[in-house]
Amino acid sequence: MMRMVMLAGLMAMATPAPVQAQATKNDEGARVILEQAVAAAGGEAWLNPSTLYLAGHAVFYAPDSAEPRSTADDYRMWRAMNPDRTTAHGADGKVRITARSGDRLLFEVGFDGTTTWTEKGVMPREQADAYWASNFGFGIIREALKPGFRLERAPDREVGGHKVALIRVISPDGGTTLFGIDEQSHYIRYMGFVTPRGFHERHYDDFIRLASGWVQAREVTLFYNGVKANTVYWREVKPGEPIDPRLFAPPQGGKP
Repeated sequence: MMRMVMLAGLMAMATPAPVQAQATKNDEGARVILEQAVAAAGGEAWLNPSTLYLAGHAVFYAPDSAEPRSTADDYRMWRAMNPDRTTAHGADGKVRITARSGDRLLFEVGFDGTTTWTEKGVMPREQADAYWASNFGFGIIREALKPGFRLERAPDREVGGHKVALIRVISPDGGTTLFGIDEQSHYIRYMGFVTPRGFHERHYDDFIRLASGWVQAREVTLFYNGVKANTVYWREVKPGEPIDPRLFAPPQGGKP
């Protein structure tokens, strides 16, 4: 009888903690990491920008060549934010991106909240959904502390020689995005998620802090399935400034 009691005690000690308890501890750890990232990025000003304007230059690569495919010496993005965003990898708010090389327009894409358009005209809905699902993802981290979102820890890693704590942000629609938070500065150095083009990753570097406290990565490199697609170098950063809504409007008559 005594032997049975001892065996039962040993089994109880060897039994892992309930899954729910482990998950709760895991989620709490991820939340602490995200809260540190938000504070490091600029706090409330970074969490709730009404708009964002970025300008700089970008280098684009073909998947089958080591040499750059093209360079946009004038690369700009305008964003009008949706403060109630719940979709991780779909068109949200309003956006316009323009890439030029000298006087030549390389490409232009915009979304006015309903319609996606390019320099060639209005993009069909199915094509537009796939395009934004392959490109939109970073902004969901600003909503991730709100009800309806789940946070999880993932194995840590290094990005660009920096140790990062990895967390999963799971949005109410089930979309999952990985974010890597620098263990020392708490800056957001990494993002990754599954897209129609394959696994998409972004590496962030060269951070600056504006007078408002807003922290911006001035170097952003994008990868698909481990292959570099482009690097953007931002030189102008303007959060929260008014943007004329007409700037996001689709082309009249299907043409810009």
